Amino acid sequence: MMKSEEREHGNEKTRVTVSIYGEEYVIKGYASPEYIKGIAAYVDKKMRLIGQKNPQLSVTRIAVLAALNIADELSKLQEDYDSLVKLLEEEKAIK
Repeated sequence: MMKSEEREHGNEKTRVTVSIYGEEYVIKGYASPEYIKGIAAYVDKKMRLIGQKNPQLSVTRIAVLAALNIADELSKLQEDYDSLVKLLEEEKAIK
């Protein structure tokens, strides 16, 4: 969840305050505020799911497990993407 948004003058960086698992973070970057909000909400959701299933875990462990789950998702998506690119290249070679 985002609390505030600001646009820095001159260098086009976006500054957004987000809340992840009850903590506020100021995120600066070139992505749109909406994109940053979406990413923060996704991380918050992952952490909350892990925290609900494992209430005995520390916030640090919850964050690490969330990071591992997100990295696993990314890796699987990259494999799928690479497979699709390979199929397209093979299809082009046949024609």
